[in-house]
Amino acid sequence: MERFANGLPGSDQRFMPGMQPANQGTVVSVRGSVVDAYFPRELPSVFNLLRAGQDGKVAIEVEAHLSSEVVRGVALTPTRGLALGAIVIDTDRPLKVPVGERLLGRVFDVFGHTIDRREEISGGDWRSIHREPVPIRQRATTSEIFATDIKAIDVLAPLERGGKAGLFGGAGVGKTVIITEMIHNIVGRHGGVSIFCGIGERCREGEELYRAMKEAGVLDHTVMVFGQMHEPPGARFRAGHAALTMAEYFRDDAKKDVLLLIDNIFRFIQAGAEVSGLMGQLPSRLGYQPTLGTELAELEERICNTPTGAITSIQAVYVPADDFTDPAAVHTFAHLSASIVLSRKRASQGLYPAIDPLQSSSKMLTPHIAGRRHYRVAQEVRKTLATYEEMKDLIAMLGLEEISRDDRRIVFRARRLERFLTQPFFTTQQFTGLGGKMVHLEDALEGCERILNDEFSRYPEKSLYMIGNINEAKIS
Repeated sequence: MERFANGLPGSDQRFMPGMQPANQGTVVSVRGSVVDAYFPRELPSVFNLLRAGQDGKVAIEVEAHLSSEVVRGVALTPTRGLALGAIVIDTDRPLKVPVGERLLGRVFDVFGHTIDRREEISGGDWRSIHREPVPIRQRATTSEIFATDIKAIDVLAPLERGGKAGLFGGAGVGKTVIITEMIHNIVGRHGGVSIFCGIGERCREGEELYRAMKEAGVLDHTVMVFGQMHEPPGARFRAGHAALTMAEYFRDDAKKDVLLLIDNIFRFIQAGAEVSGLMGQLPSRLGYQPTLGTELAELEERICNTPTGAITSIQAVYVPADDFTDPAAVHTFAHLSASIVLSRKRASQGLYPAIDPLQSSSKMLTPHIAGRRHYRVAQEVRKTLATYEEMKDLIAMLGLEEISRDDRRIVFRARRLERFLTQPFFTTQQFTGLGGKMVHLEDALEGCERILNDEFSRYPEKSLYMIGNINEAKIS
């Protein structure tokens, strides 16, 4: 007899009354999102999708085999109304999502169902969210810089094409704003495809992002996937895998460059911790799941570049209590080629984007990749700002007049560099009243060089604040 799942088109895996599935079980335990099911005939495979409840509305992913007849799964939908003895159907396949050009401009949940109040997508190509990473022998071996047209990032922490960059910062320092600005700049500059994955974020933020991208005219090149804050931990945990499956199609089949934006990777780790706790696993340090490193690696290793296309990922990373020794931040750091650290202190000073130039770093910033000029300018900028940071306490105690003339010059350069590295964004111009600016890397380097050479020593500091190219600075 044909299995239940194979008789349904597309992703429509709903329970169909009157059908006689080949593998049917019963619920023996329900504890929040964790469901144990008894299958007397055949045990479903790990990661298989089960359906239970009225009309099969409760979706359960098998996570473990407890015995030769009992499986334990995590519900991806609310388990409200699910009772002991309820029928459970094994769909005999993992969770699948649609792929293809038809996804562009649409918004999806973890099941591949559209949530933008437009027509549902059915039929066509649907692929499992559980896929192996590209083998090392099939990956590209060259390193290229991926320009964002944001001065502070391109000069001090350049991104890698096909690499992973982290946006680190606490709540309210501008992670989501920078991500939306990157979508605007990169889709406008590189063409390609952007995939935005919202994990455990507020529904309001997703709706605002959708409207902003529609108004900016970049929605037709973007796919959005959300595992929202109110959804069960299982759905939030799998949202990243669903988005990656869609991204892999554009990279491997359509041969395009893909920008994958994840907001927020900490929520992925947090959802994994919730799932782990529900499954009864003993927590490790600070209450995180013992499998944190493995789960994060399974997601991150699928992000890479090949000779025909690349997935470049930018991930917002919420840092609990601004503690960079937190296990979630430490494990994420290990996978990144660039780390962009946002500073609450700089945000309080109005220096936006609030990127900390001394903590931010990139493996791309070497002479043979970035070029000698870029490397030299970035090092000089960092050295000047570091010297100024060391002198701040002395200046606070004695005053600027009490330090040497050479030190005062360094202070003046550093303060002008800080202001030049600010930039008005397109995505915030409705709040600031300042038109957005895109600044190419060459223009940003030229501006930093000229400030370091004291060409703007006579200019007031405010003339360099929130401008694009250095030529926009006015002496009065």
